[in-house]
Amino acid sequence: MSAAVDLTTGGTASGQPAAPATGSTVRRSRRRSVTLVIGLCLVGIVVAVAIVSVFWLPYSLEDTSGGRLDGPSAAHWLGTDKLGRDLLSQLMVGARIALLVGVGSVAVGAVIGVTIGLIAALSRSWVDDTISAALDVVIAFPVLLLAMLIVAAQGASLGSVILAIGLAMSAIVARLTRILARRVLSEQYVTAARTSGTRWPGVIVQHVLPNIWTTLSVNLALQFGIAVLAEASLSYLGLGAPPPNASWGRLLQEAQGTVATAPVGAIAPGIALVILVVGVNFIADGLRDLADPTRRRSR
Repeated sequence: MSAAVDLTTGGTASGQPAAPATGSTVRRSRRRSVTLVIGLCLVGIVVAVAIVSVFWLPYSLEDTSGGRLDGPSAAHWLGTDKLGRDLLSQLMVGARIALLVGVGSVAVGAVIGVTIGLIAALSRSWVDDTISAALDVVIAFPVLLLAMLIVAAQGASLGSVILAIGLAMSAIVARLTRILARRVLSEQYVTAARTSGTRWPGVIVQHVLPNIWTTLSVNLALQFGIAVLAEASLSYLGLGAPPPNASWGRLLQEAQGTVATAPVGAIAPGIALVILVVGVNFIADGLRDLADPTRRRSR
């Protein structure tokens, strides 16, 4: 265990001076901060576009007054699709859908996954083993495949996509929650809390959740990026939100036959997906470094 720093003397509790931060450590810390800032900026761009799309769009999604497959112009900054609809307007609405699916799926996965994980961690061995085995079976299936099965059963809609992706991700969250919660429950301060009469709900709220939430938040940030890609894949396969919802995946699917003559229709939603997913991954990487100083120093 590292020695505590004595704030009155500037050294440690054992009388030894505290080790100063080296220049390389400071530079690595700054690089990690830059990663987090870049991620926030990239995601912030998508969020800003999504918010603007709620109040203003260059053209209605049903407006087909533009020429068929027109290139970028003053009237249509990104051109039009094969039906004459403005691509920029559809891209802006797609940002809103991507964020809604990402946030909704992560929320569903977090609520269900954390609940199941805590139940497994607090249960007797046979219940824990049963839940763990079931989670391993679910995790063995790819998230996209599970989401496709659920959407096929429920019908294609935005709500079905959010529910399907959230349910598919909940098994991963549940297993991580179980591992982290069992580690916290084995600590002496939890034993002391139980000995003093604290009930299990109090132990969970006061000790378990505060100690596992940092690690969970990093995983949920990564799950956000997976959810966005899963939604785009479902929409590309025709299982996403139906028209007039302009999902980025559906834009890619519609533009695949006209890539040679109108490449912007495929390039624009592809770049938008890259910006959002890379930004979220940068945020997750930055949060991981903030949560684990040891990892940050080792780089």
